Amino acid sequence: MIAKTFNLTNYCQRIGYAGELHADLATVQALMQHQLRSVPFENLDVLAGKPISLNPDDIVAKIVGRQRGGYCYEINGLFALALQALRIEWQFVAARPLFYPVKRPRTHAALLVRVEGAEWLCDLGFGSYGIRAPLRLEVLDTPVQQDSDTFMLSEENGDLILKALVEGEWARQYSFNRCPVEWIDFAPANWMNSTHPDAVFTQKPLVVRFTEDGRNILFGDAFKQIAGHTVTKRIIAAEEQAMLLAEHFRLTMEA
Repeated sequence: MIAKTFNLTNYCQRIGYAGELHADLATVQALMQHQLRSVPFENLDVLAGKPISLNPDDIVAKIVGRQRGGYCYEINGLFALALQALRIEWQFVAARPLFYPVKRPRTHAALLVRVEGAEWLCDLGFGSYGIRAPLRLEVLDTPVQQDSDTFMLSEENGDLILKALVEGEWARQYSFNRCPVEWIDFAPANWMNSTHPDAVFTQKPLVVRFTEDGRNILFGDAFKQIAGHTVTKRIIAAEEQAMLLAEHFRLTMEA
């Protein structure tokens, strides 16, 4: 994972982080939370028919240079570049989304990070109930509170399962294992997610930005704001979308 144009200072400016930088868990968590709140998960280039490049320099240009977001490969790819610049050990893992009615392939890209003598799940690019801070892999079947969200890791048949507490019930988000995955291995999944007519990303807008106490979510024409345990929903008109993206997701669309 090499990007000649990646600069840690520019990255920190993009995500609004002005703290100290060390190869420790506190820095990983701070960068993760700042990026989550600054870089939205979004599929707008997919809907516009634009190819989603996995070239690391293209990812830097899009997210850092043009102030855009992206989906899992782009967002977690950018975070991997930051970890690499800090000389923190990490690897990609391929995860299988579990909230579909039928079994799906391992199309989601997440990160395992090794820091302070432990392994942690870091994932900044999940469009459903994504974690808000690193989760320690060795802590299983134990609810972990992250702001107003609650998550848990469990193990089933050799795979780790990420669960989120949704309306009082544990909802399975995805499964993964510790087998390392090369960056090029995500090319087929990226092509499928950005071109297949059955992929959710090719059908309607999906934009998510984390806030300190919740999330802003645009899915199709439905806009949801989650603040703590308060949820508000409304339907937006087509002519509202550009203003909504700018105000709630910090996105200004390109021509």
